[in-house]
Amino acid sequence: MRYGQRDVVHGLDLTIERGEIFALLGPNGAGKTTTIEILEGLRLRSAGRVSVLGTDPAGADDAWRSRIGIVVQSWRDHPKWRVGELVRHLARYYPDPIDPQELLDLVGLADQAHQEVQKLSGGQRRRLDVALGILGRPELLFLDEPTTGFDPEARLAFHELAQRLNRDHGMTILLTTHDLAEAEKLATRTGILLGGRLVACGTTEELAKAVSTTTEVRWTGPDGTAHRVHVPDPSKFVYDLHRTADGPIPDLEVRRPSLEETYLRLIHLEDPL
Repeated sequence: MRYGQRDVVHGLDLTIERGEIFALLGPNGAGKTTTIEILEGLRLRSAGRVSVLGTDPAGADDAWRSRIGIVVQSWRDHPKWRVGELVRHLARYYPDPIDPQELLDLVGLADQAHQEVQKLSGGQRRRLDVALGILGRPELLFLDEPTTGFDPEARLAFHELAQRLNRDHGMTILLTTHDLAEAEKLATRTGILLGGRLVACGTTEELAKAVSTTTEVRWTGPDGTAHRVHVPDPSKFVYDLHRTADGPIPDLEVRRPSLEETYLRLIHLEDPL
């Protein structure tokens, strides 16, 4: 994608498999929103090839659009509609919608069916956003910063909902978020965008290995001294440690880098992978 003489997305080669929860990460200005909007068919690309559910989004018809669901970061339409009325009304525009009552039960809004949208809490409003995004039984769901502003309880409930949609309904989910713990918890694989390029892609373990060939091992020695080392083969190191101690090792911990640590290392590399 080019704006004037500036390429904001370039050399991006990405395949997302059916049934995945895929997280797309990157700092502000990395090209995440542009990439997602191209995939959703909301923005025309400058060059390259794109296929989403077997179709080029740039020329997609309504039948294709009914197969995707979009939950944007902020949406404040229909404030005076009652929740149940809004869901029932929009369901009329899909060929095979989820039953409105079943949908409200699924997202945990059955008790708010008669409440005006503008009176919902932030977490409830986000659940309604998801309900409207999945109303047409999409095969692919785009979630853009889904838990921004959530308290911990609301975030946990939303994570459980996303996992249930993926597990029980076979829904593929493409997630963008700045919450790296959220991405690590939900995503099957993660892609990291930097400067409009995909600099790394894989599972948390694969990404960790891309930036570090060692694993941290911590334990407490017989004299109470805390030890911490980085080793290339933690399994062999722990095995030798047990043999040397001839018994349990106090406070033993084998710790690979978290997704957050890996992400921060990757985006600060002068020559990313």
